[in-house]
Amino acid sequence: MCAYRLGALMLSVITMSMVSAQDAVSVVASPPVESANTHYVHNQPPLLPSPFSKLPVGQIEPRGWLRKQLELEAEGFIGHLTEISKFLRKEHNAWLSPTGEGDFGWEEVPYWLRGFGNLGYILRDERIIKEARVWIEGVLSSQAESGYFGPRANLTSLDGKPDVWPHMIMLDALRSYYEFTRDERVLDLMAGFFRWELDRPEQDFLLPFWQQQRAADNLANVYWLYNIRGDKYLLELAEKIHRRTANWTDGVADWHGVNIAQAFRGPAVYYQQAKDPKFLRAAERNYAEVMGIYGQVPGGGFGADENARPGYIDPRQGTETCTWAEYMRSFEMLLTICGDPIWADRCEEVTFNSLPASMTADQKALHYLTSPNLVRCDRGNKAPGIQNDGDMFSFDPHRYRCCQHNVSQAWPYFVEHLWLATPDNGVAAALYAPAVAKVRVGPDGEVTLQTDTNYPFDDRIAIRLAVRQAVRFPLYLRVPGWCTAPEVQVNGQPQKLPAAPRGYIVLERTWQDGDRVELCLPMSITLQRWTKNKDSVSVSRGPLTYALKIGEQIVRAGGTDAWPAYEILPTTPWNYGLVLRAGEPAASFEVLTQAWPEDDLPFTAEAAPVALRASARRIPAWKEDALGLVGLLQPSPARSKEPLETVTLIPMGCARLRIASFPTIGDGPDAHDWVVPEATRAPAQK
Repeated sequence: MCAYRLGALMLSVITMSMVSAQDAVSVVASPPVESANTHYVHNQPPLLPSPFSKLPVGQIEPRGWLRKQLELEAEGFIGHLTEISKFLRKEHNAWLSPTGEGDFGWEEVPYWLRGFGNLGYILRDERIIKEARVWIEGVLSSQAESGYFGPRANLTSLDGKPDVWPHMIMLDALRSYYEFTRDERVLDLMAGFFRWELDRPEQDFLLPFWQQQRAADNLANVYWLYNIRGDKYLLELAEKIHRRTANWTDGVADWHGVNIAQAFRGPAVYYQQAKDPKFLRAAERNYAEVMGIYGQVPGGGFGADENARPGYIDPRQGTETCTWAEYMRSFEMLLTICGDPIWADRCEEVTFNSLPASMTADQKALHYLTSPNLVRCDRGNKAPGIQNDGDMFSFDPHRYRCCQHNVSQAWPYFVEHLWLATPDNGVAAALYAPAVAKVRVGPDGEVTLQTDTNYPFDDRIAIRLAVRQAVRFPLYLRVPGWCTAPEVQVNGQPQKLPAAPRGYIVLERTWQDGDRVELCLPMSITLQRWTKNKDSVSVSRGPLTYALKIGEQIVRAGGTDAWPAYEILPTTPWNYGLVLRAGEPAASFEVLTQAWPEDDLPFTAEAAPVALRASARRIPAWKEDALGLVGLLQPSPARSKEPLETVTLIPMGCARLRIASFPTIGDGPDAHDWVVPEATRAPAQK
């Protein structure tokens, strides 16, 4: 049962709206698509109707801890990457040249710009907006009469044939710029470029490798322009793009981590035009296949450092920071395409548990790989335990070329999908975080929705509505899949809900200025047993999964005085197995809370607002291997004669060093002795 703690958030006066016979509370699996939103861009026929429409960038303003994350991004390496990255040097940069001549004309500039620009638009940061406009103007000035734009070297970079992968990303940056400014030059540039693509000989279009795998990004922007301008040639181009894209419809086409995170959704993007459910099912099948093999770990990701390798499934395998950003974006896009709230659940799982730990808490450095079990973030070479040679785990703003630029999109795009418009001129709370959104609703109304919450650390979400005049529209509230008994109040009045509702709670009423909705999502402790990973377990409470709190020693490891690099080394034991209460394992944990951090920065080991206390025993034979990787898991339950200890678990997103996939301890006939592996370098995992 949730306690509605209004405190300082409570309005001194609440205007109670009159309850009419037409007021209704219901639960739906997805918004109905019989109508079409009259205020925002949505799919036009013959495309399938849109269950959700994304609001233009800038209409959602983050607050609280979420705003802090974007402010840190602006102050951190992403916001100052022009001072750090050689790829963003303006001198002789091909992306700034009217003729497209120069250097650094591949993915780095557009990767960075699409997140950097959106960051500025959301924060209304004039420094960032001004800098982004320099690059946007450079791109807009580069279009040739043929329709092609940008670096000319990409026209012939594949044995004389074009590689338009970097241009696909730049289209994202241009699209956001249009949403923010309504600059018609963007639409004209995109129209010309898409005609140029349509004119390419079929055999020369979307040749391997990157552009062929990721061409659904191109397709999504073709549909976006079609929904604004309605030009039929765009649907012809869309068919051509799908024909030339790597075949993700019949299975996982490639096992590169970022390709998976970005391209698994491809068939679902085309589903909007094809209307054949097999394409939507293909995206879910791709996801299930990858996660079923390499995602048997907590945190929402999968082991692919940098490529998923048969047998390398232990939670010590890493996930690229790029992958977190692209996975989040795929989940956000799939949510808008099909409306299924499971994609929002999956987005929150990655966003809250894995993304924060991929960077230092101040966002002034990142590392290439983040693992569910990671006890040493140093510069040492971990290959072949980790696929790539060299430094993959230290935190460095100067390294990790693709991730250094591409992670810029993660937090801004998350903000943009907190609230979504629905076909019936309503609005949906799709992802939960503190924010203020201005949304056009009903026939001609507008509502400002202020969300006050410390979710995901707290279970209460308060939404205050402000309208100039009473307006009727449906308000959708997503019910996360982990929540079985949500509670809703409207102006202090409890609303009757079906038992164990799934999908979206819909509040259909005429809303008055000052109306208030209180949503409570009770969080219980659950355990996930990873049978494919030696019967290890992870512990969650609501959307957060918890990891062992390990002492951290932060050591300077290069960089510059302005932008230093660091190693993080363990100072406390980590080789624990959990002692679980027989028959009632969830009761083995005590929930601990502490005051909310004054700086609104909860994603640190010391400031974690919620922690769990548990009983555990050390497993002496579980050690780091010679490379400094945590030893491979062995079957649970494991025997241990070590003393019973009390340990603290903190949210994964707060833990740069972590054990999140735990062995369990037992002493019965099914218990196993942990054996020190004979191999000292990267024990075989196959």
